[in-house]
Amino acid sequence: MSEIKEYVRTFNIFNTLSDGIYISDARGKTIWLNDASERIIGRKREELIGRNVRELENEKVFYPSVTRLTLEKQRTVSTVQTSKNGQKHLVTGNLLKSPNGDIELVVVHSRDITEAVRTSLQLEETEALLRKYSQELRKMKMLVQSSEPSSDLVGKSKRFRELLDLCERVASVDTTVLLTGETGVGKSTVAQFIHQLSHRNKQPFVEINCSTIPETLLESELFGYEKGTFTGASRTGKTGLVETAEKGTLFLDEIGELPLSIQPKLLKLLQDKTYLPLGSTKSKTADIRIIAATNQNLEKLVRENRFRTDLFYRLNVLPIHIPPLRERKDDIVHLAQSFLNKFNSIYGSNKTFSPQAYDVLQNYDWPGNIRELENLVERVIITSPQQEISANDLPDSLKKASPLAWIKQDAHGCETFPQLLESIEKEWIQRALRKHGSTRKAAKALGMTQSAIMRRMKKYGLNR
Repeated sequence: MSEIKEYVRTFNIFNTLSDGIYISDARGKTIWLNDASERIIGRKREELIGRNVRELENEKVFYPSVTRLTLEKQRTVSTVQTSKNGQKHLVTGNLLKSPNGDIELVVVHSRDITEAVRTSLQLEETEALLRKYSQELRKMKMLVQSSEPSSDLVGKSKRFRELLDLCERVASVDTTVLLTGETGVGKSTVAQFIHQLSHRNKQPFVEINCSTIPETLLESELFGYEKGTFTGASRTGKTGLVETAEKGTLFLDEIGELPLSIQPKLLKLLQDKTYLPLGSTKSKTADIRIIAATNQNLEKLVRENRFRTDLFYRLNVLPIHIPPLRERKDDIVHLAQSFLNKFNSIYGSNKTFSPQAYDVLQNYDWPGNIRELENLVERVIITSPQQEISANDLPDSLKKASPLAWIKQDAHGCETFPQLLESIEKEWIQRALRKHGSTRKAAKALGMTQSAIMRRMKKYGLNR
């Protein structure tokens, strides 16, 4: 006991330190703490001396208790401790032992790091804001540099805005992206949009369609080859598209068509960013981002053993589905106007669509999606004889698919308004039956009961 008192008299010198010193005995009872420790913990010395650190930890005076941890582990322990007033400190507990190895005291050193933590968090927030502002500046730059934004990326519908918002978030990270959607929805344009918003935007964007290159050539196109690898090979070798895309983005379109023989090599590239050119014994490292796209159901291909399961999961980290045009009808008019401006500029014309023509365009389902719409706008600009493109200038396949066009075409055969309503009702029921294949599904689509649709079918002489 006399030795401990001697310790305490010696401890008074610690009051000159700005760091906290907290001393407990071998059972965790508080013996002494310096002035700095009082300030850090927010309690007076008299309130703590004689109390066990475990009780103080339960009361959240400080937590976790590094004294307790040091005694339990029987060794020096360092951790970040939070006091009741919310301050954070880096604390280290040290055992002080007698000559025979018994624990006499636990001495804890504390340094206030609250300000350092706050500064670090502020720095992280600032960096996040800088990344966000940089991305916004890149978006503005894309619009300024192009007199006409990409015609595929036009629209105001909720589905379209959600797609763009997701692309912007995805562009800020370097993870692999898998774009899915029907043919013609603009997967390549979305991939370029993500690249332009990313930090790789000043580096190459390299695109390859996996379905257009023969299997025997695809591997050499992707990974390149060394000189003299095979008969007919270039004497200087060949740089592959992976190397061409260095620091940038490699876009693999129609990834579902990738041959099984090449899939393990792509998996290795995705896993550890390395690849082996044909004829080489030394792997190369690639600093690239990979965006893949497909109009196929990859999960079905996996079940059919036509696509590797591990490759699918590696690609499917950030999936983005691009909706077909029939699911974003509100965008059709905006897209048509955008294509109209584009081809008017190309062909030196100044043509417009009539309101009726816009109605027909908006009510068509567009199985070929944006690509079909673009091709149609170009065609009617060339073939329509008048300055204003009317509904009659559009192909019959579109007009027949448009309810509004049908009404205008056949209204003359109805002498009274009730007759017109009946003809419309009959036509809508026929369309629903053709589209859905059963009276139950057709009734649900039309907001009718099945018995009601059956009565009207009998009335109009319709069969299933």
